[in-house]
Amino acid sequence: MALSFNKSKGAAQKSSLTTYSYQDGDNSVRLVGDILARYVYWVTGENDKNIPLECLSFDRNEERFNNKEKDWVREYYPDLKCGWSYVMQCIHNGEVKIINLKKKLWEQILTAAEDLGDPTDAEAGWDVKFKRVKTGPLPYNVEYQLQVLKCKPRALDDDEVELVASLKSMDDVMPRPTPDAQKELLDRVRQADTNEIDDEALDAEFAIS
Repeated sequence: MALSFNKSKGAAQKSSLTTYSYQDGDNSVRLVGDILARYVYWVTGENDKNIPLECLSFDRNEERFNNKEKDWVREYYPDLKCGWSYVMQCIHNGEVKIINLKKKLWEQILTAAEDLGDPTDAEAGWDVKFKRVKTGPLPYNVEYQLQVLKCKPRALDDDEVELVASLKSMDDVMPRPTPDAQKELLDRVRQADTNEIDDEALDAEFAIS
């Protein structure tokens, strides 16, 4: 199962929730619910479309690689490396959204939580306020800076409490694929005649970030 905030150490089907879009400059979200700890591979599919495939060698609950399940991505793409891809839910502009966490920002949040407490707590939690700063011309030249002094405790209002009450676990939002399901989908992606692959069908079976 997915992890509660204070149990996380730090790392499908398409969800109906929208995904939070990081903005240049100031950002503010309220983290809610549990944390989905995972690593993903990015496999190139039809029309050079990058498809995220969960690394089955990584255990969501233990937050470590244990290699207990067959990982077909490693079998087909031995040189491909997986990357940290923790996910949870947040409230932004009165709406629950999926937020793909940024590793360095997440580490700053965990450090701040040692003094501020659990940010997901309904009564004593705090809004995560941070800046997204461009550091160069390339898309990945960005830095995330937590504004700790602005992260003050705030109880959820009635509308937010109602949103949290109807939250699903991240394990339900993004179910972990079985090795057989992973292999079947990989075989479809690798078909010689890629024109027969349905983009919408793939989107429905992978968690597109």
